[in-house]
Amino acid sequence: MRRRIVALLAAVLMPVVAATTLLVTQPAAAASLTRVTSFGNNPSNLNMYIYVPDRVAARPALLVAVHYCTGTASALFGGYFRDYVTAADQYGFIIVFPEATRSGQCFDVYSPQALRRGGGSDPVGIMSMVDYAKSRYNVDPGRVYVSGVSSGAMMTNVLAAEYPDVFAAGSAFMGVPAGCFATTDGSTWNSQCSGGQSIKSAQQWGDLARSMYSGYGGSYPRMQLWHGTNDTTLAYPNFGEEIKQWTNLNGVSQTPVSTDSPSSGWTRTRYGNNSTQPPVEGVSVSGQGHSLPLNGMIAYAINFLGLNSTTQSSPSPSPSPSPTPSPTPPNSPSPSPSPSPSSGPTGGPPATTLGAAAARSGRYFGTAISASKLGDSNYTTIANREFNMITAENEMKIDATEPNQGQFNFTNADRIYNWATQNGKQVRGHTLAWYSQQPGWMQSLSGSALRQAMINHINGVMAHYKGKIPYWDVVNEAFDDSTGGRRDSNLQRTGNDWIEVAFRTARAADPAAKLCYNDYNIDNWTWAKT
Repeated sequence: MRRRIVALLAAVLMPVVAATTLLVTQPAAAASLTRVTSFGNNPSNLNMYIYVPDRVAARPALLVAVHYCTGTASALFGGYFRDYVTAADQYGFIIVFPEATRSGQCFDVYSPQALRRGGGSDPVGIMSMVDYAKSRYNVDPGRVYVSGVSSGAMMTNVLAAEYPDVFAAGSAFMGVPAGCFATTDGSTWNSQCSGGQSIKSAQQWGDLARSMYSGYGGSYPRMQLWHGTNDTTLAYPNFGEEIKQWTNLNGVSQTPVSTDSPSSGWTRTRYGNNSTQPPVEGVSVSGQGHSLPLNGMIAYAINFLGLNSTTQSSPSPSPSPSPTPSPTPPNSPSPSPSPSPSSGPTGGPPATTLGAAAARSGRYFGTAISASKLGDSNYTTIANREFNMITAENEMKIDATEPNQGQFNFTNADRIYNWATQNGKQVRGHTLAWYSQQPGWMQSLSGSALRQAMINHINGVMAHYKGKIPYWDVVNEAFDDSTGGRRDSNLQRTGNDWIEVAFRTARAADPAAKLCYNDYNIDNWTWAKT
């Protein structure tokens, strides 16, 4: 990719039923992820984003969607949790996306303040977001849910333990039990917990969660838990410990009522009853590393949570009975080689892949791939194992996406996007405005005609991927190697403001995307371009 030293190494700038109640059309324009700047008590300076579909149920459900370390609200919105957004459009529920702002963008699930109801830090800020949404959108208080990935899954456990009277259910992808990550020395990483070495009885885990809301005697949320057997970031034993905790809190046996395999490599166990919404459900994914959810998993989470309906809630259930101790969860299937972690808490034990190593310091590690090589198993195995950010080598460039003026072709670009997202990767778009690899029709233009063609191209490509690709290289290689000044390109000759116009066009086309400038030969201060 033309000596692309920026590459992606530090890309931190991843059953349908009919509606049964009235959906109310909002007067605003098409729904989009929107930031809310004033929402109440926010001791740790979180950002709040909200998604309100165009048609909101008269008494909508509310989902709190919590991102992974190094993640953002927009990345989760357009990546792992896109199926939740699609379901919100169909069933009219609201989604709140908290966004961590501290270095590494992990959520606080470790400090004493965060592990006590009303104690401060991130949980308090998130609950302010919940209260804001409930009061503003007439949310059904019996249908408030939480779901998260990695750091967000840990927060899912914490929120459900601290606010059991608020959340009806949770779905946690690759988490740890509530309270497991606690530290007392101010550190943000608990290696014993992450390594799967914090082993307790079900009663001990339950008591730890109950201590977060002292004096509470009511029922606890239903909980769905997902984990890969080859997870080395938040080790697989945490899955069994979570099951211990939530079966105890829900007062049901640790012996599963049923065990099945809804998809290849999945082992699903249900506790308490065999309904589609049991008190506790665990899904173990054979051979998978720290890279959930995979394609199709969110649909199961939607069903478990009860988001695939607009039916209002029933009165709250009575307190749960005392738990019954019994054997630990069944052993998982024999693991096979796992893909690399796509996201997770920073720090901890040494990483085993390039992607995991980058994540330790709050970065992604990415690569450019070619659609023509997606049939090569060696190629895709390495890409899947080592990298957690993908960009198209050439398939999203101008000549590939708009070979004829006004006629867009995303066939090969979509192949790369689909492969990446199906394997739990984020996608970085490259590139929208570049002097090179222009199709012949664009090379023949100049002046205002070329400027307008550039604008139209940016709008066309970003409209196709709006909400799907969280990062874009808008302008590529606009500076000259030898002089360090602007490159004498046809785009430069349309006027000195062409770069600004390109970025303003991209911002208007997808307000949630992070916009980047890309170049090469910029890592040596003696070079003119640097």
